[in-house]
Amino acid sequence: MTLWTLLIAAEAAEATAEGGGLFDLDATLPLMAIQFVILVAILNVTFFKPLTAAIEGRADYIRKNRQEAEERLAKAKQLAHQYEQELADTRRQAQTVILTAEAEAQKLMASKLAEAQQEAQQQREQAQREIEAQKQAALQTLESQVDVLSQQILDKLLGSSAAR
Repeated sequence: MTLWTLLIAAEAAEATAEGGGLFDLDATLPLMAIQFVILVAILNVTFFKPLTAAIEGRADYIRKNRQEAEERLAKAKQLAHQYEQELADTRRQAQTVILTAEAEAQKLMASKLAEAQQEAQQQREQAQREIEAQKQAALQTLESQVDVLSQQILDKLLGSSAAR
C-alpha cells in the first residue's frame, strides 16, 4: 500500500514540475480575481439585494405585527381591567340588593309573625269566651237540673214521709 502511495506522490510531483504550481504568477490569478469580483457584483444585484430587501420587508412585517399585537394586548388588558371593575361593581350592587331584600324579608316576616300571633291571641280569647259561655250555660243547666232533682228528691222524701 505504501508503494502505491509513493508512486502517486511521485507522479504528482512530476506533473507540477512540468505544468506550473498552484501560485504561479501569470495572468490566471488576476483573471480569477476579476471573475470573482464580477461574480460577487452579479450575485449582489441578482441575489443579495432582493434577499436583503425581502429580509427587511419581512422584518418590517414582523415589527408591524408585533407592534399591533402589543397594542391589542394593551387594549385586551385594559378591557380585562374594565371588565373586572364592572364585575366588582356588579357584585357590590348584587350584594346590596341581596342585603336589602333580606332586610325587607326580615321585616315582612316579623310583621307577618306579629299578625299571626295577634290573630292567634284573638282566636284564643274568642275560644276562651266561648268556653266560658258554654261553661256558664252548662252550669245554669246543671243548676236548673239540680233544682229540679232536689225538688223531686224533696218531694219524694216529703211525700213518702207524709204518706207514712
